[in-house]
Amino acid sequence: MSRIARSRTPAPPPLAACDALFLDIDGTLLELAPTPTEVHVDAQIASLLPALHAVLGGACALVTGRSLTDVDSLFPGDRLPAAGQHGCERRDASGVLHLHAPDRRILARLRGLFTEFAARHEGLLVEDKGASLALHYRQAPQLASHVHRTISAALAELPDAAVRLQPGKRLVEVRPDGRDKGTAIRDFLREAPFAGRRPVFVGDDVGDEHGFAVIHRFGGVSVKVGPGPTRAHHRLPDVASVRTWLAALLHDRLRGTP
Repeated sequence: MSRIARSRTPAPPPLAACDALFLDIDGTLLELAPTPTEVHVDAQIASLLPALHAVLGGACALVTGRSLTDVDSLFPGDRLPAAGQHGCERRDASGVLHLHAPDRRILARLRGLFTEFAARHEGLLVEDKGASLALHYRQAPQLASHVHRTISAALAELPDAAVRLQPGKRLVEVRPDGRDKGTAIRDFLREAPFAGRRPVFVGDDVGDEHGFAVIHRFGGVSVKVGPGPTRAHHRLPDVASVRTWLAALLHDRLRGTP
């Protein structure tokens, strides 16, 4: 992987109708909320996504840590191509579902540990996504180091478990090893209508760095949202700027610009 840069990165180039677009959700398309269920899907993004999907000839996919069930609840009726749980589940452009199941015994053991740990500390929230588990400490940020130490120690006691610890914005997540947002994007790029297009990925969190690395191998455009070190070659400051940049493609098409 390319080195994570800490210097200022430029704004991304304009999107083109021949691109393959991959979008994270939380912190990228939607503002972060205290809990995953409290995010707000407004009319602007609800109409922007299907419009982008149409202009890009179907080559527009959501790539998120959320489950696909959550994705479809946020954007009902769209049924966009999407990868959920960091690539553990993926719906391709034809609607076929690809699943990468974890070891159920290990996941059950970790589920119990997460639940017991959260019960002892006010403000912690366990999110069971099916193939992965997340422990949120957004409402108890003072517990950050304690959460990371505890979960890391638990995984160290399971040396043969095929799982990986994925840190995020005030959360830690455990997911099956071998799957991440980068592998999901790679899978899409091997299929129609994504294959052969310039890939573009926009994300804001540590888990999106896997996606940026794959985008670079395909000669694409990587866009980090917000501050912080990143491998991405471009940056946008916030969710509002992401939406403005995405909407520019639609405005250009309406004006007849190629």
